[in-house]
Amino acid sequence: MKPLSEFSADARRNIRGVFTDIDDTMTTDGKLTAHAYAACERLHDAGFLVVPITGRPAGWCDHFARMWPVDGIVGENGAFYFRYEAAAKKMTKRFLVSDALRAENRLRLNRLRDEILKKVPGCGVASDQLYREADLAIDFCEDVPALTSDAVGRIEAIMTAAGATAKVSSIHVNGWFGDYDKLSMTRIMMAECFGIDIDAEKGRFAFIGDSPNDVPMFGFFPHSVGNANVRNFDGALEAEPTYVTKRGDGAGFAELADFLIAARR
Repeated sequence: MKPLSEFSADARRNIRGVFTDIDDTMTTDGKLTAHAYAACERLHDAGFLVVPITGRPAGWCDHFARMWPVDGIVGENGAFYFRYEAAAKKMTKRFLVSDALRAENRLRLNRLRDEILKKVPGCGVASDQLYREADLAIDFCEDVPALTSDAVGRIEAIMTAAGATAKVSSIHVNGWFGDYDKLSMTRIMMAECFGIDIDAEKGRFAFIGDSPNDVPMFGFFPHSVGNANVRNFDGALEAEPTYVTKRGDGAGFAELADFLIAARR
């Protein structure tokens, strides 16, 4: 990973939009600081497309899409995108999987939840699970005492053995039935909402994240960025970000935002 300073001015001037993880990328110790929120607003006001790409639940993402200075959001690690058009007072909610199949998958996820809670002492169902539409989130450090990496690995292994896709974030292990991730839904959203082929234009977008569930984005975008706390996962990422910020958490997000805005000036 190269320092953010090696992200050239010419490349930064060509950036059209910013995709960003939320937890421990925009937030700091579980809080969205005024500094990070203002950086998001500055990016949006400067004309960048801004789209959070998060593991957080549908219920929260409805709020984010409506209330934050963003152009849409991908949630539950790629299960859907939401886009709110304020002028038209129109909310678009696009799920990859049908309502009927999500209901069927929920029964399977409930059984998986019970197995994990029985086999991995100390973990818990994430406090935001009630607001989820498509996945199961198992908490290993947000609202429970932090588990060891071995315990986190056991959660991931149980999900995988059940045929689920499992992804580790900085706070949860998320599991779902289906072949999708953050990148696949980002690709769909860009095409359907903005007419953008990100396979052709990936050099015009930056992504910033911090953990293993961001790997599809790190590996795809040439201008991918890890904020400094991504180093907590040294050796655990199948694809690393191209650049890394000096600062961590929300301060790292603001660092990238200001760096991109400065190039336009």
